[in-house]
Amino acid sequence: MVGAGVIDADAFESIYAGQGGLDEASKQLLYGVENDVVRISRENAAVLLNLFWAFGFSNKNEILEVGPMTDPQYGGADRFASTGGWSLAQGNAMEHYSAHAFVTLTPLQQVRVARVAQNIYRPCCGNSTYFPDCNHGMAMLGLLELMAAEDANEEEMYNIALYVNAYWFPDVYLTLATYFAERGVSWDQVDAKEMLGYSYSSSAGYSQVLSEITPVQSQGGGGCSV
Repeated sequence: MVGAGVIDADAFESIYAGQGGLDEASKQLLYGVENDVVRISRENAAVLLNLFWAFGFSNKNEILEVGPMTDPQYGGADRFASTGGWSLAQGNAMEHYSAHAFVTLTPLQQVRVARVAQNIYRPCCGNSTYFPDCNHGMAMLGLLELMAAEDANEEEMYNIALYVNAYWFPDVYLTLATYFAERGVSWDQVDAKEMLGYSYSSSAGYSQVLSEITPVQSQGGGGCSV
């Protein structure tokens, strides 16, 4: 993505300069070519959010081209936080929108991504990953594409997506874990697909949970901007 101009490496590194700069592992993710295994942690969750955002934004995929992002009622795909907000590209960011065949999915893999994306929400808004109008949605779309390309099945995709969402929204999922624990269900017993659905992981669904429980406070996570 650096080579294609989706990411201006100097601009990317500059946003972490005030935090002591990127560590070596994060630099490997940005510049390396042997990132076959990616591990998420509290320390690198925000970096991965931005890298997956860039990938989801730029990898050629029909969800970006014929899905809700291009619905005429919204006035163009460039009008969303996940597109107009990507300020780390070389040149006009929209020149990279669904423009690079970094990963090409088979028809079956594409169907799997679309189906799973329609059931994965994020607590910052009310849309599913199929409508990736913010950075978290676009990042999750990119992650789903990468998992599908590795032939992950739907259960694996949901399980990993929940794990990643918990790093991006730690307060939300700690609160949800507490909510279910108070009802006799431990976190390792929850169904990932159900947890990522509208009832719990959308902004509206989570607001309903908050009407019944005091939220848990933690540190970490990534905001809806670079």
